[in-house]
Amino acid sequence: MSDPVISAKDLTVRYQIGHGLLTQKSYLNAVDGVTIEIDKGSFFGLVGESGSGKTTLGRALLKAAPISEGEVIYQDNQVRYDLRKLSKEQLKDYRKRAQLIFQDPYAALSPRMTVRDIIAEPLEVMGLTKTREETDTRVREIAASCRLNLEHLRRFPHAFSGGQRQRISIARALVSGPRFVVADESVAALDVSIQADVLNLLKSIQRDMGISFLFISHDLSVVAHVCDHVAVMYLGQLIETAPTRSLFARPRHPYTKALLSAIPSLDPDDRGNTEKLEGEIPSPTSPPPGCKFNTRCKFAQDRCRKEVPPLREMAPDHFTACHFAEEFDFTRAQDDAPGLETA
Repeated sequence: MSDPVISAKDLTVRYQIGHGLLTQKSYLNAVDGVTIEIDKGSFFGLVGESGSGKTTLGRALLKAAPISEGEVIYQDNQVRYDLRKLSKEQLKDYRKRAQLIFQDPYAALSPRMTVRDIIAEPLEVMGLTKTREETDTRVREIAASCRLNLEHLRRFPHAFSGGQRQRISIARALVSGPRFVVADESVAALDVSIQADVLNLLKSIQRDMGISFLFISHDLSVVAHVCDHVAVMYLGQLIETAPTRSLFARPRHPYTKALLSAIPSLDPDDRGNTEKLEGEIPSPTSPPPGCKFNTRCKFAQDRCRKEVPPLREMAPDHFTACHFAEEFDFTRAQDDAPGLETA
């Protein structure tokens, strides 16, 4: 039985991009009818090409992007919020419960504040502590959890490397005691060796604190290492979602298979069989009819150009939006799925 901390049903985020006397009104569906559930204490991965709507979906789940249609429900213990109907006080409380880790650790921190003040700022703004001593105690506790020592708290961000800055950003996100955290490409700007350190830190925090993570990334090898469940997004829609091992072992959608084939092999003699996707992602302002992937799919047929495929359960907890998913055999050998042995 699933126990979601946050769930969305038919979620749509729409922006008006054309208006005025000489320009016809037009709209862009950055997120288009997404249904998703993130269980309590899980590490949920969201992948896709740039421009697929991953960040907008994460922002909508944080109530940081306008929800045009559908519903988003946050539920933890006795607290239940419908994000489209939050009062001012409820929104203030939700900000304590849902936080964001930014992508760029260099731009996310104020150069004029010490690390102590950066981490303490959410406590002071949200009124979570009443005295400076109480604030300092909480800052030291969360800094220790993120592998920062007391000497680090006295310094300014320019004195730290990228990995250390990201640990400061993580500490700031966790200091309010959130139950749901969106990590938006939070290791993309870091070197590979530093990425591993930050990922292991996030994973240990998830285990120790029971926090639910939405981990947004374009790197599937990273997702395989840390995530329990993965959703694949294309042009604002989820086209496949499954437990990590199931998705990597047997992808059910041609787009997912193409993404997985692009993961580089550790074997220098393995030339691989990368599948090249022809063409560019269609404009979200004028998406193609039917399946949005039909303009780049080598398996597309007339039905794909006319009917929108629904998400169907092809295996236990494995859903795919493809009319002909039963006809594909994309089984991957275990050795072809890097990172799964440590997932």
